[in-house]
Parts: sequence; structure tokens; C-alpha cells
Amino acid sequence: ATPVAYLSRGEVIEASDIVVEAAGPHVVPELAQAVFDAGKALMLISVGALLDHPEVMERSRETGCRLLIPSGAIAGLDGIKAACVGEVDHVTMVSRKPPAALDGAPYVLEHEIDLWGMKEEQSIFSGSAREACAGFPNNLNVSAAVSFAGIGPDRTTVEMVAVPGLERNCHDIEVEGEFGLLRIHVENIPGENPKTGRLTAMSIIRTLQQAVDPVQLGT
Repeated sequence: ATPVAYLSRGEVIEASDIVVEAAGPHVVPELAQAVFDAGKALMLISVGALLDHPEVMERSRETGCRLLIPSGAIAGLDGIKAACVGEVDHVTMVSRKPPAALDGAPYVLEHEIDLWGMKEEQSIFSGSAREACAGFPNNLNVSAAVSFAGIGPDRTTVEMVAVPGLERNCHDIEVEGEFGLLRIHVENIPGENPKTGRLTAMSIIRTLQQAVDPVQLGT
């Protein structure tokens, strides 16, 4: 197989119509500026970075350069967006993951949570989507996408549950409002990285396909 070419950031931007970020939230502000200055589109995987850097979205709108945010490891963003055209009472998200997937998370380290000593299911965090992304940037990044699709990062409630022996990363999302009730349940099979799942990579591919397809399906 032909090895992947090693290019500088500038060379990648120049050669691309859409630049896909998968390097982590720390690169987002500078990368976004460079991509938009070049008149290109940017796909963000580290969507939680937008909570600290809303100017990235503002810059996208100012320049007309597209900012693409894939659904990643979850489903239902189209339904959440549609529901929020009307009144929505609450949006909640509960994530269940094996302890190994939470190893090294800032919240876990700060609160000295003993993941390896757990014998049964334990809720280790409950708070807003903004707090969730800060405490679990590699685990609850998807909660930022849910909050942007819905009622915002400060009104969206997130819970993280560690489950010893669990073999899948599970997410339950509930939205209730004047439209009725929406419940979404996702079970992702982890890839080589236990913190995420295969659906994330598939979502990136599908978003790229959709970006060049004149037929748009879903809200």
C-alpha cells in the first residue's frame, strides 16, 4: 500500500476542499482561522472546542466557509434540531462506558476516582454539557453536538456512568417538548481506542459524502 504523505498544515489546506480535524481541541482555533482564511471548509471532530471558542462558528458565518460537525458516536441530531423549532422542556444525555474508557479524564483525575476498584455500575458525573466536555473531553465530546443541536450547553444535562465489564459505549438521549417525547439509544462497539467507537469514523465518511451530494436527506 502507498504510505500516507506527510504534509505541512499549509500544504494540507492548499490541497483540500474540506479539511478534517481529528487532532484534539487545542488545535481548533488556529486551524479554523487558517482554513477559513484560505476559503476552505472545515470538519470538526473535536466539537467540544466550540464551547470555549464560539468565534470559530462566528468566523464560519462571516466568511461563508462551511463548518461541518458530524454526528459522531450518536444519532438523532436531526430530530433534536427539528424539535427545537418549537418549545423544548429538557434535553438529557446519559453515557455508560467501561472504566478503561474513562482513564485519564480530567474529572476523574481531579476527583481521584478509583476506576479500577469499581465492582458495580457507578454514576461518577452529573452536570451541564459544558462541564461534561471540560471534565471528559475524549468521552463526552458528543454532548457538545447534542447541546448545539438543542437548547445549548448550559441547559443540556449530562450524566456519566462507569460500568465494569461493559463491552460497548452506550448513550441515551431524551428530549421532551411541545412536539412530544424523543428517546435515542446507541450502543457503540469500541475500536482500537476504547474512548470512542466505530460509528464516529463512519460518521466522518458519511458527512464527507453528504457534503458533495446535491440530495440532502434528513433535517
